[in-house]
Amino acid sequence: MKAASAAVINYLNALRADPDATAYIADCYTFSLLSGLVLTYTNADLPITINGYTYLASSILIDGLRYKSSTGLEVDQQQLTISATASDTISGGVPFLQALRNGAFDGAEIQRERVFLNSWSQTDRANPVGSVILFKGRVGTIDSIGRTTAQVTVNSDLVLLDLQMPRNIYSPACQYVLYDTGCGANGGPVKSAYGTNGAVGAGSSALYIEWAGVTTNMVQGTLTFSSGVNTGVSATIKYVDAGSVLALAYPLESVPAVGDTFTAYYGCDHSQGTCQSRFNNLANFRGFPYVPPPTFTLY
Repeated sequence: MKAASAAVINYLNALRADPDATAYIADCYTFSLLSGLVLTYTNADLPITINGYTYLASSILIDGLRYKSSTGLEVDQQQLTISATASDTISGGVPFLQALRNGAFDGAEIQRERVFLNSWSQTDRANPVGSVILFKGRVGTIDSIGRTTAQVTVNSDLVLLDLQMPRNIYSPACQYVLYDTGCGANGGPVKSAYGTNGAVGAGSSALYIEWAGVTTNMVQGTLTFSSGVNTGVSATIKYVDAGSVLALAYPLESVPAVGDTFTAYYGCDHSQGTCQSRFNNLANFRGFPYVPPPTFTLY
């Protein structure tokens, strides 16, 4: 059973009591990208405002993410169909489907919410009766992308529990993810403090970014674009070359243009020395560098 506010419950009870009453219902979809960008769309013909966001109408068309109820723990995988045109863009003017192809939506959270209204008037669309969350999950795989449509597999949040490993792993390397709640606890590093803004230089490609601000601290870090065709896309920095080139672990789907802006963040090899020298964060170090290595004797 889904939780609902008293206002929604009263609204549904009133509809049940009056067979001639009209129900005003809209489905709203929220995309929360890892970059912090939040995109909101509705299947209604008019925009709806709820939870502090305005859900756009006559824009992206979305179908899928049904409500499902079952017993036990099971990762629910559902198909999402997205239809968009070249004029449907996200931040930076990048077409929605192109951003999806480039990886801007990797790991993004998607939520389908059913909204109840008293009418389609502007006042009621700005102040709906309430809503109920029908599905919430994360982008799993991009199954196909065409000129106007895309098929995406979305996993329910239970996918986070789908890990075959013990609670604690003892190894020399730190177990925390850089800048996560464990690494950043009690005054640990905050990601925004270790990022440097830059712009793509001449001679760059999908795999190599020319930039004079390169430092060795950025090895194994991330590069997140804030403008251009790759807006919102993040890539892992594999190594730096000659002090002026960022070499990416995998090539970008689209070659950035000269002047496209980005932020390069420090990386970490999860060793005790890097934790101390680069971040002064030894108090949060979650590695065990002094565990004796496994040994054996040959006879």
